Amino acid sequence: MKTINKILAVAFFLSITVGANAQNGWNWGEQVDVAKEKNVLYTDAFKAKNYKAALPPLNWLLTNTPDLNPSIYINGAKIYEELAEKEKDAAKKEEYIQKGLDLHDKRMEVYPEDKADIIDRKATYGYKFYGKDQDKYPYLYELYTQAFEANGADMNSGNLVAYMLVVYKHRITGGPLSDEDVINLYSSISEALNEQKSRVTGDQKKKYDKMLDQVDKILTATKVEISCDFVEEKLGPKLGKGDDLNMAKKIFGLMLAGKCLDSPLALKAAGIVQEGEPTFGVAKFMAQKNAQDGNDDKAIELFQEAASLTDDNAEKADMYVNVARIQMKNGQKSTARNSARRALSFDPSFSDAYKVIGDLYMGSFNDCKQEQSQVQDRAVFIAAYNEYRKAGNSAAMAAAKAQFPSIEDIFNEGKEEGQSITIGCWINTTVTLERRPAN
Repeated sequence: MKTINKILAVAFFLSITVGANAQNGWNWGEQVDVAKEKNVLYTDAFKAKNYKAALPPLNWLLTNTPDLNPSIYINGAKIYEELAEKEKDAAKKEEYIQKGLDLHDKRMEVYPEDKADIIDRKATYGYKFYGKDQDKYPYLYELYTQAFEANGADMNSGNLVAYMLVVYKHRITGGPLSDEDVINLYSSISEALNEQKSRVTGDQKKKYDKMLDQVDKILTATKVEISCDFVEEKLGPKLGKGDDLNMAKKIFGLMLAGKCLDSPLALKAAGIVQEGEPTFGVAKFMAQKNAQDGNDDKAIELFQEAASLTDDNAEKADMYVNVARIQMKNGQKSTARNSARRALSFDPSFSDAYKVIGDLYMGSFNDCKQEQSQVQDRAVFIAAYNEYRKAGNSAAMAAAKAQFPSIEDIFNEGKEEGQSITIGCWINTTVTLERRPAN
């Protein structure tokens, strides 16, 4: 019993001692009363914004009680930040800045378990003072690289954007960053922002969309040569893993910048983008790509979708002319003309639509001829000429006019120039009879 009582007594004594020297995470050291006094002096001066008066007691604490509490480093860095901001003398200003950076390093030594958070804060501190100092860009690049390596997708979102800015500034001022280095860093930074975006909801996602857009613009400003192979090998496999829409936007943007649009990956990425955020431009690209690949039905569907996604009547007309050309290629003459006329309903001055109709008529001689009257059969060329004239296409007009009935044909059939001729077949229109020019 006596032994147990002695153990309890010792434990009680130790609890009092520990409570006095390390109360609530405060390690007051051997000079408890002095440390407490210095803490009061520096914090009162700090609160009163008398930053220079705060330095002597703060420095005593940093020297004699380095593990007192993280607050002496947090507040200390803030004190040097404020002093540096207000200092006019360049040398003194640099001294204050360096003291603040040193405090971040010292804090990492004393509290290594918090290193990731501290170096993230140090990066913010460094960029504030050195973000426009070209001589410091190599330092900032190393600092931000260390912060990113320590934090990854947990790095402060503002610092992720700043990191891309640092990459840009370091690169354009001669920093040894290859195109591939820049694209790799861009990819990693974008991926980290997308990871953070996946953790939030509602309007917070819009904040990340803006930051991702900023990072995209910074990459463009960096003027790297985009490697199609890099995009396919490094980013292509990421489709289907996580945030497909943003990754697809990233891939499509890079392939657009790198002129890699013939890659099947470009079409795949565009399809994901279009499904998530339909736009005229992406629909048009997909339609053109499908048309090139001979996927006519899909191309027509996408051209029509593109037309529905724009308020510009000229763009709507252009999409329906593309539809008409596919239908014309496939021998669907009447349907193609309907599509061209649909184009003209949006923009009556759209010359390409008249040209398509003229081409349809020009190519219908063999389909519509009855071989009973040269004048009647060749009237299709007059119909084509009329459409070419509306298009303002003089070369096509001349080609059509060369196929008009000859004056001999008109005379032999007892007809006269200027009379009306009705064309049947699928064309079903009336033209004014004209002769072709003499050779």
